[in-house]
Amino acid sequence: MSANSSMICIAEQIEEGGKGARFKVVIGGKPQAAFVIRFDGKAHAFVNCCPHVGTELDWEPGEFFDFSGLYLVCATHGAAFMPNSGYCTSGPCKGQRLTNIPVTERDGAIFLNEGFTLYVE
Repeated sequence: MSANSSMICIAEQIEEGGKGARFKVVIGGKPQAAFVIRFDGKAHAFVNCCPHVGTELDWEPGEFFDFSGLYLVCATHGAAFMPNSGYCTSGPCKGQRLTNIPVTERDGAIFLNEGFTLYVE
């Protein structure tokens, strides 16, 4: 495994409360859609799967935030999630959470933490 094999994206690709970066991660031996966004100055990553019915959240590729830039929103049924924790504050899955993927920002890039593997097609 090379040093950059766990790199998700260049850090400046994701702006505060703006467009996120999509990627795939291996979980349980299977590729899962995932995304990374920036909120409160930190990168946060989650599996791209709403706990309500399992659809991907983004309403356009990489567009996860509502218009205020304060909540992640599921495009299918409008559930709202806290961008720093993935906790659902409203909608059909209120009280549930998105699955967190631990990431680290260093050297101008966002990386998966040790123990996680990027899926490359």
